[in-house]
Amino acid sequence: MNYFLRIGAYLLHPMLMPLLGAFLYYIVTPRFLEPQLIRAKLFAIVIVTILIPIITFFLLKNLRLVESIHLKNVAERKLPLMIQCVLLLLIVRIVYDPYESPELYYFFVGVLFTALTALILVFLKFKVSLHQMAIAGVTIFLIGLSAHFQINMLLWIAFCFFCNGWVASSRLFTNSHTYPELVAGFVIGALPQLILFNFWL
Repeated sequence: MNYFLRIGAYLLHPMLMPLLGAFLYYIVTPRFLEPQLIRAKLFAIVIVTILIPIITFFLLKNLRLVESIHLKNVAERKLPLMIQCVLLLLIVRIVYDPYESPELYYFFVGVLFTALTALILVFLKFKVSLHQMAIAGVTIFLIGLSAHFQINMLLWIAFCFFCNGWVASSRLFTNSHTYPELVAGFVIGALPQLILFNFWL
């Protein structure tokens, strides 16, 4: 059980969730999209949301601005979250168009607002759970895709809710977060996606 709970924090890391959301969209969308276009978009997401943050983390660590990738200290989260917001804005401005891919465009707008909210809370000395935020956003987005395309995705949605519980249990088990920080993470991750349903659902 110890390893099972700990592995949840790595498999469901916040950096991987934007890629997961886009990947799930491309799996379920009934629209025909060129495979080359899909690969190009996913590759861009990997570069912007995974590779660049990893390189940036090592740079910040060498500069002794952060101690570990877990960002246990609230103050350590300021620069990484600022950089994440800039990178997410880059995706919104360059990678996706609100007319060509409204679902993914507004998904990333929601992720951007979630990251901005987490950044504001850092300045208020509140350490919200980034893991919980990320998986909650993907879960609500998946519910929206199910309704939008009228596809029965109950098993996928149930699995995502299981992952929410898995992440929450993992963060509590490792004493990384408290109950209020996890609840706040779920709300901050889910609410922007729910609000933005009005623009594409």
